[in-house]
Amino acid sequence: MRTRRHPPLSERTAGRWWRLPVAIGFPLLLVVPLGWLWYDSLVPSTYSVMDMGHADYGGGPAPGRGGGHAGHDMGGVSLATLTGPRDGTPDLTATLTARQGTFELASGEQADGYTLNGTSPGPELVATEGDLVEVTLVNADVEDGVTLHWHGIDVPNAEDGVAGVTQDAVEIGEEHVYRFVLPQAGTYWYHSHQVSHRQVRGGLFGTFVVTPRDDAATSTAEDLTATLHTYDGVRTLNGRTGVSRAEAPAGATVRLRVVNTDNGAAPVWVSGAAYRVLAVDGVDLRGPTDVRDRTYVLTAGARADLEVVVPPGGFRLDVGGGTAMVVGPRGSRPSPATEPERRVDLLTYGQAGDLPFDPDRADRRFDYDIGRRPGFLDGRPGFWWTINGKMFPDVPMYVVEEGDVVRMTIKNTSGDVHPMHLHGHHAVVLSRNGVPATGSPWWVDSLHVADDETYEIAFLADNPGVWMDHCHNLPHAAEGLIAHLAYDGVSTPYEVGRDGDGAHNHPE
Repeated sequence: MRTRRHPPLSERTAGRWWRLPVAIGFPLLLVVPLGWLWYDSLVPSTYSVMDMGHADYGGGPAPGRGGGHAGHDMGGVSLATLTGPRDGTPDLTATLTARQGTFELASGEQADGYTLNGTSPGPELVATEGDLVEVTLVNADVEDGVTLHWHGIDVPNAEDGVAGVTQDAVEIGEEHVYRFVLPQAGTYWYHSHQVSHRQVRGGLFGTFVVTPRDDAATSTAEDLTATLHTYDGVRTLNGRTGVSRAEAPAGATVRLRVVNTDNGAAPVWVSGAAYRVLAVDGVDLRGPTDVRDRTYVLTAGARADLEVVVPPGGFRLDVGGGTAMVVGPRGSRPSPATEPERRVDLLTYGQAGDLPFDPDRADRRFDYDIGRRPGFLDGRPGFWWTINGKMFPDVPMYVVEEGDVVRMTIKNTSGDVHPMHLHGHHAVVLSRNGVPATGSPWWVDSLHVADDETYEIAFLADNPGVWMDHCHNLPHAAEGLIAHLAYDGVSTPYEVGRDGDGAHNHPE
């Protein structure tokens, strides 16, 4: 038998010394970059959105008045001065008091969340195009503070109701007054933009109907609002579960204002009658035609006005989940229909018309590419949304000058749907996946962008300020799917976060 000879101890230990640096080095190669990524993702306890990310000038000139961005004072005008009229007697005056706690839905169920004047949805505000509106928001006991954002109404920037961007959140015992002139008729809604992913879901919202100044501009005899919201997993219309009813005589023309206040898209269809899509996001469509056996997909935050002539047996509006509204003479019971597979496509619906500007001569062209990747968001590891390949807070600040024609390409490869909402402006859809829009001019403030879809939109920069441009699936926004549109020479004096005893501002 041969005896195995072991090398001397000195030789054995010497042969292992090289392994120690390797054993230490490999973890360091992982830990140091991860530590840097973690550190680099941290967001200060308070910060200005003017300091976020990087400026994107869209191929246009750099700011001529303000001098810079991202850590530099853009100078010029504070958005706090961009208010509605301070003088004049308002045509509509309302006080909305926000409370937190348990409340009763219109159909009797108990819910835990938030109310305005004791109800959710809050009071429906109704006014006329051109009216001066004055709304006083009072915070009775909402711990996080509250604001009101006028979703889809292109108000002056200081009235936009975004905590930390256009105002400070209204703390308990405080109030805030909003004043603005209603620029156009349409169907809109209002909601908190303070911790909005919790407060809106919990019920802090209401609808806002603006009728035309010229009554002859509408041919409808009946006007109904159908506000969709899901409380604790239960879908409702106007705060009612199941099937609700509204009386209307046979032969009447009904304008159904359908509002989606949820975080996800809702299927909307009519059984028992044809319908027309009169308006989208507060803007009338040109040459709407009858629709039968087609579903209208209403994205989060969006509104659609549907016109229906009431048949003798009535008709039924469904929004999925067994939630519906029956409209017709007393006792009418139209048979429910399953959700149609075919969809209304606004890219080709209605008649083409002229635009008020030429999008082919855009002054600025921006990309808004939505993706997703692993990383750190404010020190938290996860799988986060990206904008143009970067995660919050390294997101674009799209910089424009007043009067610019702006063209934006929104591309979504994130694996999920995103209802994109630009504050303060309406944009017209130019194309989807390279196919040009050929129907009625399709103006939106909330656009349904599905996975693997690319939209081209355009708008006129005619409302100076600093505006959010974010996903209206509000948890997505809270996870970093937020950018801003800033006008040269405008900055904000407000900050996001909490500074000692100062304002507590968390818009998403």
